[in-house]
Amino acid sequence: MAAGISVLRNGAGPEVLLVHGGASPATTWRGLEHLAERWELAYVCRRGYPPSPDWEERQDFEVDAADIEPLLAARPHLVAHSYGSLGSLIAAGRRPELVRSVAIIEPPLTYLAPEDRGAQRIEAIGDEVLTLGMDAEPTRLREFLAIAGSPVDEGPLSQQVVAGVRRAHGGRLPGEARPDLDAIRVAGVPALIVSGNHAPGIEAVCDALADRLEAGRVACPGAGHFVAAAPGFSDQLEAFLRRF
Repeated sequence: MAAGISVLRNGAGPEVLLVHGGASPATTWRGLEHLAERWELAYVCRRGYPPSPDWEERQDFEVDAADIEPLLAARPHLVAHSYGSLGSLIAAGRRPELVRSVAIIEPPLTYLAPEDRGAQRIEAIGDEVLTLGMDAEPTRLREFLAIAGSPVDEGPLSQQVVAGVRRAHGGRLPGEARPDLDAIRVAGVPALIVSGNHAPGIEAVCDALADRLEAGRVACPGAGHFVAAAPGFSDQLEAFLRRF
């Protein structure tokens, strides 16, 4: 049986379980550090991100869900970003009674917006990058990386960006995820859906998810895909958390 994942904690107060996506916890959640004055920030390190163990086979949202579900025992507020939102929502759908609230940031749930061309293009180029890695068509690779918040210019890709692509290469495709959103809604779990207003396709997905969960919906522009660093995001998040 695989070893469990690591959770790094800071602060004191009600627990906020932070689940990152394709970038590290430090990159994903920069801008929230001051919340540790009033909340216990529990930074989940998904498999493949030290000090957690590596993947046994490949990045997989179902494995994420199995890792996250035991962490719900303390009935935390659950905040998740990008690919990390898939396992988080699956876990929340299985045990909604253990989730105090859920805040989801730019999830790759493009099946919720089947008629939106922007959402479907993001899925197509994302699938190509996950499937082919650095062998993806260069223009499409750079387009996806830019949407995903990676620093991309006309020069060669940085070693950090290349390492991120290689880490995600072969991962389970987000389009296969089907979290039980109805279970979350029926259980009355308070929800907030957040986007960065930098890609219309992502906005369409977030709008659709908010409708399904009967959730609050905000956009915080200024930091691209890494919405936690956007002006006003931490205030919006804390105002939401304080209600529950």
